[in-house]
Amino acid sequence: MIGRRLFCTCTCAAVLAPAGVRAQAAAPASAGSAGPALVEDLVAANRILFDQGVVDGFGHVSVRHDKDPSRYLLSRSMAPGLVTADDIMEFDLDGTPVDARGRAVYLERFIHGEIFRMHPAVMSVVHSHSPAVIPFGVSKVALRPLYHMSGFLGAGAPVFEIRDAGGPATDMLIRNRELGRALATALGDHPVMLMRGHGSVVVGPGIRQAVFRAVYTEVNARMEGEALRLGDVTFLNEQEAAWAMETNAGQVNRPWELWRKKAMEGR
Repeated sequence: MIGRRLFCTCTCAAVLAPAGVRAQAAAPASAGSAGPALVEDLVAANRILFDQGVVDGFGHVSVRHDKDPSRYLLSRSMAPGLVTADDIMEFDLDGTPVDARGRAVYLERFIHGEIFRMHPAVMSVVHSHSPAVIPFGVSKVALRPLYHMSGFLGAGAPVFEIRDAGGPATDMLIRNRELGRALATALGDHPVMLMRGHGSVVVGPGIRQAVFRAVYTEVNARMEGEALRLGDVTFLNEQEAAWAMETNAGQVNRPWELWRKKAMEGR
């Protein structure tokens, strides 16, 4: 009887196990090696965002794979200021790593996958907890373009309320596809969205543009806070913001090269 029970137990386990084994083993196919220049820019983006005070030990930046739009590149889970090319991993849009090799992945990778899935024009995503931005996500004061470098904020910066998607008892993290989908939907066509009590997401048509916007979102938030303490503030109007954004789009490489040199020194 003992032998029969053991046989039955093992047989049942064998019948039930394959689905679970397949779920664990079914890593998505790779799109192939990303271009070295793209990987270098992603490493630099991590270092720049840390050096410019947008991220600290937390936060992450991704870029869409240059060989397959259904794949993206993101560092393994680590402090952005320490990222090297060896830390870059490939993911599918579900947030599944192509070749994890035991490496830890960011809990909030679903931010990136769902934005890439829903917004084909987005090529890069920055998620940060930049300190000057946080107050605008928890107050009634809107984050608006104060000067020409932040003209991209003329489109507005909506606030994502996680309670609407996850209920009143989350840990504030976008830790699954459902929350990621809700966030990507709320983002719409905006280049910047605040996350109440958490941080922000910034997107761009390329990694350098996304980093540019993330840096100047933090700078604008800091300046707006200072200006509001002085009294009434004159913000850029819609046309000024649009023209400034168009002009700056052709100048992204100028600050990028400066930031990159500074951030990568002593690497």
